[in-house]
Amino acid sequence: MEMTERPSGVFPAVCPLDCPDTCGLLLHKENGKIVKVTGNPDQPATRGAICNKVRHMADRVHHPERLLYPMRRSGPKGSGQFVRISWDEAVSEIAEKFRGLSAEHGPESILPYSFYGNMGVLNAEGMDRRFFGRLGASKLAYTICNSAGNAGWKYTMGFGGGSSPEDTLNAKLFIVWGGNIVSTSMHQAVLMEQARKNGAKVVVIDVHKNMTGRRADWFIPLHPGTDTALALGVMHVLFDRGLTDEDFLRRNAIGTEELREHVKAYTPERTARITGVPAGDIVRLALMYGETSPSHIHIGNGLQHHDNGGMAVRTVCCLPALTGQWARGGGAFKSNGAYASLNDEALQRPDLRPNPGARTINMNKLADALLTLTPRIRGLFVFGSNPAVVAPEADRVREGLMREDLFTVVHELFLTDTAKYADIVLPATSSFENTDLYTSYWHHYVQLQEPVIGAVGESKSNFETFKLLAEAMGFGEEAFREDEESVIRAALNNPDNPYLNGVTFEKLREERFVPLDMTPKKEYLNRLSTPSGKIELYSERLKSLGLPPLPTYLPLEEGFDGENRGVRNSAYPLMFVSPPNHNFLNSTFANVEKHQSLEKEPLLQIHPQDAEARGIADGERVEAYNDRGVCALKASVTDLMLPGTVVSQGLWWNAPEGREGEREAPAGRGGRRLANALTSSRIADMGGGATFFSTTVEVRPADASSSA
Repeated sequence: MEMTERPSGVFPAVCPLDCPDTCGLLLHKENGKIVKVTGNPDQPATRGAICNKVRHMADRVHHPERLLYPMRRSGPKGSGQFVRISWDEAVSEIAEKFRGLSAEHGPESILPYSFYGNMGVLNAEGMDRRFFGRLGASKLAYTICNSAGNAGWKYTMGFGGGSSPEDTLNAKLFIVWGGNIVSTSMHQAVLMEQARKNGAKVVVIDVHKNMTGRRADWFIPLHPGTDTALALGVMHVLFDRGLTDEDFLRRNAIGTEELREHVKAYTPERTARITGVPAGDIVRLALMYGETSPSHIHIGNGLQHHDNGGMAVRTVCCLPALTGQWARGGGAFKSNGAYASLNDEALQRPDLRPNPGARTINMNKLADALLTLTPRIRGLFVFGSNPAVVAPEADRVREGLMREDLFTVVHELFLTDTAKYADIVLPATSSFENTDLYTSYWHHYVQLQEPVIGAVGESKSNFETFKLLAEAMGFGEEAFREDEESVIRAALNNPDNPYLNGVTFEKLREERFVPLDMTPKKEYLNRLSTPSGKIELYSERLKSLGLPPLPTYLPLEEGFDGENRGVRNSAYPLMFVSPPNHNFLNSTFANVEKHQSLEKEPLLQIHPQDAEARGIADGERVEAYNDRGVCALKASVTDLMLPGTVVSQGLWWNAPEGREGEREAPAGRGGRRLANALTSSRIADMGGGATFFSTTVEVRPADASSSA
């Protein structure tokens, strides 16, 4: 009997959230409804521990505001006024509109916009890729999260995988660099604590003393966007004090001598001026790192969300090579996704596309794509993302969504801020209503999800929705008639990836989670995919792209320039950083009451020196503003960061009318409490990445805005 047909019981599942942990779950069901979510103690990597976000997942799946049927807009864009229609009507209207736009303006006038609201590979990057490829739509560059850092890592290391989770248990020094893993990778935080019990010291380097920083043996605050300089200052000391592993470097790296000469310029004193980290602390950190083995560096997402974010990650991941940590049981982690690389050709079927040279649009540039790009985007299909909240330059994004000549479809679980601008809204299933395949970008297990409950209301999965649209468009290829099992089998058949050896659909159905074959990792240093096959401290590829071939600190285009003692734009003298909070995942869960009550309200953390200079008291309503927009928050006066930096954690939806004294923003505006009303859509140095944290603002008391 299928799990959906059993009204009560406990059933295996997988956490679908965009999180490295990809936890194994148990869903407790009564009378056809999920009543409790717990961790699966048999999943070896996550061992039954789950975070509060997932523990309350039943409140999201059975939320009273779940979308239950398709709707057509009946009021002005942004008003949230819709009328119910049938799936047949919705699919027919979308297909008719897409055919018309393709005929009149070309298929590249249509843009899919998605990300990993659901990490299942079938629903995040399967049938949708096939559909929009066959349609000939504009391509989307999926760059909003980790692309800059991943590119930086690959320029140095090649292969997109690093230390395994179990390796970190042996660490005697554990450095978390630019990540709040207590909130964003709880199982790695558990391993970190176990290493500490075995004698390891924990160092956290970040712009903000977040929950992870507060647990550190030593927290090192620095100015935003200066991570590259700090790493280079550490290298200076390592070379100067003879703490490098010259034998390892001769055998496994190129560019050692060039780097040795290059970092002579990054003295502790100069590095201190740039970063705000005292020179003595830079020396102490370097000595600690150079004299401790094994040492492990966990590279978080934070440092890559800058103009120089790719170079920052590239530079930090050079450090384990200098001290030979890869041969001493240490190393570094940025993402382990490459270990579980699937057969993307079979999954996404790029061969279906009639126009392989179609334009590619960077998802960080959505505002420009909707407002200034020519030829114009005239059709937009959004799923697995909430760009009205998560995309930079949010006011301009919403202005673009207001265009009357833009036909917008949103496939969602809720009437999000983005869905309010749609012409057609389609109800989406939750992951627990789907069949899907899950890999992890941290641990080494592949997992299968099969439906535990039936589809809520008339909701359909992305996989099913794009099959229906393909049929309505007259796409006759067999690729649009395949079922989930066939696509999973094809995706797992990747002869180029030896780590997938033994991972089969049959085994997944029987066991639910199957380990990768990690025996090839014994040859890790011999399997690096850089052009030289070695760790590239000097990169000819970067030189050919016009970027420095050696790790080099480049000041932010908008932001702190330590050597010149300030930010470049005196009108906006504060660096604004907007990392995740503990109880949301980007904008997911921001509409769930339990999570709202845990976070209470959005705050702007401001240093006492900066607050005093502006006459701002703790708990006062303030506005952070720049040329792009305004964000209203409550001030929290704290010294959790260096002076000159303000921090707002979490992405909040617009406040309903009257909540906590706030007003909902009018249609087309970014929202009184929307952090991304302030952020730039500039592109990072590598990988087309986002620059969310390279943002400067000024802050004023809220009552000053009327007279400003």
